[in-house]
Amino acid sequence: MSQRDPILIIGGGGKTGGRVNTLLKARGFSTRPVSRSTTPAFDWTRPEGWARALDGVSAAYVTYQLDLAVEGATEAIAELCRLARDKGLQRIVLLSGRGEPGAQRAEAVLQASGVEWTIVRASWFDQNFSEGYLIDGVLAGEVALPAGPVREPFIDIDDIADVVTAALSEDGHANRLYEVTGPRLLTFADAVAEIAQVTGRPIRYHQITPDEFTARMRGAAPDDVIDLLHELFTVVLDGRNSSVAYGVQEALGRPARDFSDYVRKTVATGVWSA
Repeated sequence: MSQRDPILIIGGGGKTGGRVNTLLKARGFSTRPVSRSTTPAFDWTRPEGWARALDGVSAAYVTYQLDLAVEGATEAIAELCRLARDKGLQRIVLLSGRGEPGAQRAEAVLQASGVEWTIVRASWFDQNFSEGYLIDGVLAGEVALPAGPVREPFIDIDDIADVVTAALSEDGHANRLYEVTGPRLLTFADAVAEIAQVTGRPIRYHQITPDEFTARMRGAAPDDVIDLLHELFTVVLDGRNSSVAYGVQEALGRPARDFSDYVRKTVATGVWSA
């Protein structure tokens, strides 16, 4: 990729976008992180503004708000790809979700777009326990979710960012799909127990029904976020993702970080001590 023309980062202030922005700049690349509040702005609900955000960029990292599984995502990705092709972008790197049929429809649109692509298909994020919707439960001493004994290979967002950065800044990643997970399967109860052990705090996991989860979240998060989480817990978390994938190794030549590495790193920040 050209280091002169900026790389567009859609969702530049998000969990992965912010990390990718930092990593690309450290490698000497010019970036254009965009969101609804930037200039130029990028708002998924206002496609008339997308062309300005894409002007003059060499490539793009795309994260869809809220998730590629939601209604309208495939159509939005199709329109973005059309604009990217017309403007001569060299590559689009798309963050996708593992085991989500809607996300895979959006992936197929990108693959057929005529734009060089890389897809990073990720499992559940480690950082949801420290930067997302689960941190309040960790701090309160109880994480309550509608998730039973199904095991998930949680992925460290830092690994996702490393893979995305490589795909945007190096050769050898064109038209590749990297399915990225951590190296170990854990239930949500297992993950909470590891956090409790390392922090030395009494944090318990409590399985609740989907209806109880929705009721607890109502008022604490937007309805569209609640609806998405409800679908992920009741549809995607059915065992379909209870296997380890090796996309991090394939892209970077090193193993993925373990959940225990994430816990130790996060404890050191003090975020779970509040």
